[in-house]
Amino acid sequence: MKTNYKWIIEISLIALILSMLFTLFSNTIIADISIIVGIIITIIIIFIGIIFDMIGVAIASVKEAPFHAMASKKIKSAKTALKLIKNKDKVSSFCCDVVGDICGIISGSTGAVIATAIIIKTNGNNLLISIIIMGMISSLTIAGKAAEKSIAMNKSTEIINIFSKVLSIFDK
Repeated sequence: MKTNYKWIIEISLIALILSMLFTLFSNTIIADISIIVGIIITIIIIFIGIIFDMIGVAIASVKEAPFHAMASKKIKSAKTALKLIKNKDKVSSFCCDVVGDICGIISGSTGAVIATAIIIKTNGNNLLISIIIMGMISSLTIAGKAAEKSIAMNKSTEIINIFSKVLSIFDK
């Protein structure tokens, strides 16, 4: 199998830019809002990472046949799904490795900002608060990704169909 160095460079640059933008956005917002809203934003970031990881696993395990049948019936989202399936290695990498991993990193970063805010407001134990916040973020992320893996493999057609419907809205 030939290594696609162009794709590796492209995806690395995309990851760099997205990571920097997400970090800037999340840390700027988290620093200026209440702790509760910061926690909600962090949970949303974790949830986005889990959803994209699910899409990445689903695209890697989905079969083409159902989408060919849908495409023959002129279902718009089937055409989008077939494009995704033909590029499943790139789509899976983007969803799992770029969006999923960036969300994991950003949730840790926002967790650090939340822990700092809690420490400042409560004059609490730095180490204990940091350990609790990071443990909760890790636990939620790992549990979510563990739960989504079997769902993604068992419901891959349905997941890709929904994802394709969403994407086909933007497809000309």
